Amino acid sequence: MKRLLPVLLVVACAGAHAALVPDIAINETLTLQYLCAGSKPLKVRYLTGHNGQHFALLAAQPGKPLLFVQTIAASGVKYQADHFIWWTKGPQGDLYDVTRGPDATPLLSCRTS
Repeated sequence: MKRLLPVLLVVACAGAHAALVPDIAINETLTLQYLCAGSKPLKVRYLTGHNGQHFALLAAQPGKPLLFVQTIAASGVKYQADHFIWWTKGPQGDLYDVTRGPDATPLLSCRTS
């Protein structure tokens, strides 16, 4: 039986296919590269826990990666971390800052490359 170590950040070993989130073993990862209008490419690592939870790891601000947790969405897949939302639908991904209000335009509007 694997022993799960409590950690605060996602830990991944080079070449390893497993990662840990606080006491949740990650059994599936997928990394996608997005091309964003007026910005550098954005790398997003999607993680699926053995318990069915879904996460996205991305830098909402340059050099500051955040672990986003999937939440309920009427359309597409919505992840939230702090005051940011990463919302995907098909190849499209949009990053929002909820402090800008419900009708604000995305900080980033991206498509998978």
